[in-house]
Amino acid sequence: MYTITTGNFKGGVGKTTNAVMIAYTLYKSGKNVLLVDLDPQANATDMILNTMSTVYQDKPIFNESLAVALKKGNLENAIIKVKDNFDLLPSYEDLQSYEGFLYSNFDTDREQDFYFSQLLDKLKPKYDYIILDVPPQMNKFTDSALVSSDYVIVILQTQERALKGAEKYIDHLLQLQDDYDVNVDLLGILPVLQQNGSELDLDVVSDAMESFGEENIFKNRVKTMARLKRFDRTGITDNPKDVNDRKVHKIYQTVTNELIERINLLEENKND
Repeated sequence: MYTITTGNFKGGVGKTTNAVMIAYTLYKSGKNVLLVDLDPQANATDMILNTMSTVYQDKPIFNESLAVALKKGNLENAIIKVKDNFDLLPSYEDLQSYEGFLYSNFDTDREQDFYFSQLLDKLKPKYDYIILDVPPQMNKFTDSALVSSDYVIVILQTQERALKGAEKYIDHLLQLQDDYDVNVDLLGILPVLQQNGSELDLDVVSDAMESFGEENIFKNRVKTMARLKRFDRTGITDNPKDVNDRKVHKIYQTVTNELIERINLLEENKND
């Protein structure tokens, strides 16, 4: 069982879309998956609920919000069943109150940052993978996700500001490792929204290789695709007769296969 956070300290880099698509692809591969939306903007939640209502013609069953579940100390009642082996912990506007709840109820940074992890641990036996989406800021949402994770994927839109955001994100990850002695590792840097043949995009990937090491860059990349952008409006369509759907899902299958390979390699190295 592996918990993975996707992140970058630059907004608008495709972080949420890739978190959702990786979770979706793992589910389609037969894995038991939980997608956690720890971002009060709720973009991941919107994408999944849109898929349920528009594509699956299925009405989501709501019991309580994630914010309420966090304050009660039990995440189970906030889970929405998307498919038999695909669950969602959804975000709503009231999640903005979570940081205030932590500050009011816990005295130290460690207690605040590990509260969510303690609750998530109770759910982990049910799943093969838990994917967490967080805001693009240094805050309690990000820290709560990171300390509860086994691995981090940094989403890198191939532009200079996203590269700087990725560098700051990894610096923050290293600081958390030192502060709390947590076993969360970088799974890799995933280049996304790459334009075919763009010299600037290739330069940014080259700079990322120099900054992070070539071995830390995903070999498979997510190019700019109109169909992928459209999923926000239509939900995730997966029509095998539609060439554009096939292209999107083929790319994410290769990315997800590499994700699993990277985990297997890192786990083997830990056991050596």
